[in-house]
Amino acid sequence: MENIAITTVSPEELRSGELGRKLRHYNYGVVGEYPEQQYIHLSARDGSGRLLGGLRSFVFLYWLNIEVLFVEADLRGLGLGSRLLAQAERQAIDLGAKNAKLDTFEWQAPAFYQKHGYEEYARIDNYAPRFYLASMKKTLAR
Repeated sequence: MENIAITTVSPEELRSGELGRKLRHYNYGVVGEYPEQQYIHLSARDGSGRLLGGLRSFVFLYWLNIEVLFVEADLRGLGLGSRLLAQAERQAIDLGAKNAKLDTFEWQAPAFYQKHGYEEYARIDNYAPRFYLASMKKTLAR
């Protein structure tokens, strides 16, 4: 173990995907084969091309993992976030997802996600000073 060097990954190594393939093949031996990670990236723009909101997520091991959902402040409460979330969930179901999960800060949108059927399953208090981070999940229906 003394001759092992730990280095920053090169762009070529990152592009090769070798590390992910190694982990996936190990996982296959435990849970069986599953599809590779699939991305769902959505943007909402007005007629002039202004970015109004969007969603960044991926499906892995039959779970939709929502990383970012954002709507401009002047458009919140008008249904755009709901439309983005619903579209991502539909696409995830088409990719084989059975469930969805996300993290949201106390000051962001826990109530929004609860309204859409998500339930809190874990919380880290003071993740940001004075604010909790909620982990939420939902079963996706076909």
